[in-house]
Amino acid sequence: MSGKTKRDKPWMFRTYAGHSTAKASNELYRQNLAKGQTGLSVAFDLPTQTGVRSPTTRLPAARLARWACRSPISATCDALMHGIPLGEMNTSMTINATAAWLLSLYVALADEQGVDRAKLTGTVQNDIIKEYLSRGTYVFPPEPLAAADQGRDRLTTSREMPKWNPTNVCSYHLQEAGATPTQELAFALATAEAVLDEVKNSGEVSADEFPQVVGRISFFVNAGRALHHRSVQDARLRRAVGRDHARSATASPIRRSGRFRYGVQVNSLGLTEQQPENNVYRILLAMLAVTLSKKARARAGAAARLERGARPADARGTSNGRCGIQQIVAYETDLLEFGDIFDGSGGDRAQGRRR
Repeated sequence: MSGKTKRDKPWMFRTYAGHSTAKASNELYRQNLAKGQTGLSVAFDLPTQTGVRSPTTRLPAARLARWACRSPISATCDALMHGIPLGEMNTSMTINATAAWLLSLYVALADEQGVDRAKLTGTVQNDIIKEYLSRGTYVFPPEPLAAADQGRDRLTTSREMPKWNPTNVCSYHLQEAGATPTQELAFALATAEAVLDEVKNSGEVSADEFPQVVGRISFFVNAGRALHHRSVQDARLRRAVGRDHARSATASPIRRSGRFRYGVQVNSLGLTEQQPENNVYRILLAMLAVTLSKKARARAGAAARLERGARPADARGTSNGRCGIQQIVAYETDLLEFGDIFDGSGGDRAQGRRR
């Protein structure tokens, strides 16, 4: 291991957040950005995720808790992103069934701001297979996700918005549904390969353009476990996956790309309502698992709430604390001053064989 005179650039700091109304969410986003958050992670309410109008404006206050900490888009994208320059922001939108619609609203707002579409950076999840397997808000079955028109949509997005990820393969919920970390990543790779194979076989994307589509596929994985963190083991697992990407000689396009670009969300199932102060340390351990290895470091991190079952108002008080944990790891340690501290570890190879 050799020292470095220049620190690496840290991963993107995000907080998965939304707060009852578009206006309240916007206020929360701007507060977080002012306190050092470097990207947005938008949480949409359940009606928006399933393609129906949000009922929050019609429900009595006692029932609003059902939609707590989610952003209703029906109040317009203008209100949600008011005062946020989209040309300077990296925005992750956790949306699947209505991803194309939400992205079109975001692009329309960027056009109104006079922002060049080529400068837009961010992600729409757009992973119906994951919704179908583990979460339930799929609205339509998986086949349309991989259909020919999806291939054209991905290519169009890659052409007009080359810094935007039109699909973010999400395996986070698979682990919450019972998968092990190894199974979670295996499902993620299988989903990406299935979608890309369909796009390639559709004939709608030329051989020359196909690598451009592959290059914009990203991943969103679970950091931490429901019980007992395995920081070192999880770091080695992600290194093994990254190595397989780079070295595999199979026909799979996602493996040939040699890139495993992923963001993470801390597993909230591992947190407790009792003694929530201990959740700070649990989140810290989960973040170490995805940042210790330079070669397998997450591109973006989003921490869970410090307290499970927190009320909407609590989101304001804890959001900066969650981002602050990431800032401490990045700026108050020497982690970013060194090469990969796992290089030369024999345990790496053993982890890959167990996969």
